[in-house]
Amino acid sequence: MKRFDLEVEVGHKYLFPYRLQFFAEGADKTEQPTTKKLGDARKEGQVARSKELTTSTELIAMFLTLKIFVGFIGSKFVETFISNFQNISKMQEGEFTLVMAEGILRNSILRIIIICIPIFGVAVVTSFIVVLVQVKWKISAKPLMPKFNKLNPVSGFKKIFSKDKIFTLLIETVKIVLIGYITYNSLKNEWRTLLILYDISLFQAVDLIGDLVINLGLKISIIFFIVGIADYIYQKFKFKKDMMMTKQEVKDEFKQTEGDPQIKRKIRSKMMEVSQRRMMQQLPEADVVITNPTHLAAAIKYNRESSEAPILLAKGADYLAVKIKEIAKENQIEIVENKPLARMLYYNVEVGEEIPPELYQLTAEVLAYVYKLNGRI
Repeated sequence: MKRFDLEVEVGHKYLFPYRLQFFAEGADKTEQPTTKKLGDARKEGQVARSKELTTSTELIAMFLTLKIFVGFIGSKFVETFISNFQNISKMQEGEFTLVMAEGILRNSILRIIIICIPIFGVAVVTSFIVVLVQVKWKISAKPLMPKFNKLNPVSGFKKIFSKDKIFTLLIETVKIVLIGYITYNSLKNEWRTLLILYDISLFQAVDLIGDLVINLGLKISIIFFIVGIADYIYQKFKFKKDMMMTKQEVKDEFKQTEGDPQIKRKIRSKMMEVSQRRMMQQLPEADVVITNPTHLAAAIKYNRESSEAPILLAKGADYLAVKIKEIAKENQIEIVENKPLARMLYYNVEVGEEIPPELYQLTAEVLAYVYKLNGRI
């Protein structure tokens, strides 16, 4: 895009220049992203992905696992604590040392981790599947590479007031409001149940609190999942908008991948010149030049020892046809007018190729005529 600077004159002094293109930034991104740009963005780790959707799905998986196996997990926790307290109660006075306490604590933590591994394992597998569904499978190490431009305070300050941060703030506000609302309603409905905690046993109280927490967690997770779907739709829309390209970017990318059209035209022109020069050098070896008679010309050579059929040495139209006929006259090569054969040779046979079988009869008649004129038959 060209740069336009507008200076405003007041009296005999100039104020600072206005750069009008600043106000049009991003307005000219009207082209759909190319496959190459999407591929490059994918390699850089730029994809449409919602962290909210992934997190909410992890939470749903964890709370469902807890709800199904809460009895088994609770019993294992109780067994762990009972075992530890029994071991401590059996010890004599002075036997319980700091080293023994560290051993019991280490053993307890290890057993708790083993109990919780299935829960976290389900969360990890679920997270992997959700991310895979969103962005498909492609490993890239580039997102892990340090980018020092992220340390730029100016860029960081701009991001604070960007549309993405505003949307993120809106999402977080909605989440906090929903958590408060769901928690309040859930506890309000279970308030009378909580009042009987003093009248029931410890195990019953733990079971009651566990069910309450799991049900509350599932409700919050499901709401988060709905928010996550909305966030994913927004991320898809935002990614598509960010990937849009200007007409100039499309042209520049085409030049990078396919080459500059002007350079390619020059190369093709040069190759044609070389091919025509080689063709003209071989032309004196021709037996006959066939014309239509003004626009097209084709030169043929037949050598029984080197080829099974006549070979097209040269062909051309208009100016090149005139040039071929001039060289033929200079080298005393017969020029024969045969409109159908000239057209078929020009449009169906490439220079250096043998003529096809369907043209044998017409070509043989012309060659026989030429050979008879030259006294070769």
